[in-house]
Amino acid sequence: MPAPVLAAYSYCEAVTGQQARNFAYGIRLLPTPKRRAMSALYAFSRRVDDIGDGALPDEVKAARLEETRAVLARIQDGAVDEDDTDPVAVALAHAARRFPIPLGGLDELIDGVQMDLRGETYETWDDLKVYCRCVAGAIGRLSLGVFGTEPGARGAERAPEYADTLGLALQLTNILRDVREDAEGGRTYLPADDLAKFGCAAGFDGPAPPEGSDFTGLVHFEVRRARALFAEGYRLLPMLDRRSGACVAAMAGIYRRLLDRIERDPEAVLRGRVSLPGHEKAYVAVRGLSGLDARHVTRRAVRRRA
Repeated sequence: MPAPVLAAYSYCEAVTGQQARNFAYGIRLLPTPKRRAMSALYAFSRRVDDIGDGALPDEVKAARLEETRAVLARIQDGAVDEDDTDPVAVALAHAARRFPIPLGGLDELIDGVQMDLRGETYETWDDLKVYCRCVAGAIGRLSLGVFGTEPGARGAERAPEYADTLGLALQLTNILRDVREDAEGGRTYLPADDLAKFGCAAGFDGPAPPEGSDFTGLVHFEVRRARALFAEGYRLLPMLDRRSGACVAAMAGIYRRLLDRIERDPEAVLRGRVSLPGHEKAYVAVRGLSGLDARHVTRRAVRRRA
């Protein structure tokens, strides 16, 4: 590998290790070429997210997003040289030549962040799904471009659908975990229909639920929705090779355990960020590498067909 490309990947891996502990924990299970490609995807995605979450005026953010979209267009057109001054572009361009990554998914990510800039809110789950597909489902489909599917895997034509659904499950878990933080930033993601149903339309501006609300009922309702998405998305696992499946199982498993914690103590998300200790993440990684989750999904599929 040319030295400038290797240096670009090293930069992306450093960004991933510093900024995305859960993601970095999962991709360390991958072989080096796939791990590097996933780091390039993450570094570009992080650039987009950082623009949306930063403190710049909205008009400046909008301009930066269009600049980033222009960089993506150069990558898609094969116009990024190995000695380009943008290491993320260099790494992602190399990864896209090596793997069939559907780079249009990064356009969708930018679209999703633009929805944030416009301050969009969501009346129904169907409305929120559009946003989640942009910012998370697209990442699932991009990642599948790196992972690939096993030759002859049953139902592999539905793999992009399952990858997308798994992204939705992770994003809904994120939304539940960050409900207080998002409210403090002036953002509400949970559907207005759901908030009204459980008496939470007033929002979440403190460490306690709105007076008279059924906040626990709201959280449990969204947890059930996320669990159904995980169950559907996990059908992807038997279609992947062992290490790619381990990576997906590790990342998804961490979020499923976060969901368990949120379910046990719904108001914890109003008091601070819910997270997992390192030993639990290690357990999830070992479970994924052992193939337990993939075998469990396969057994359930066989029972359904029987």
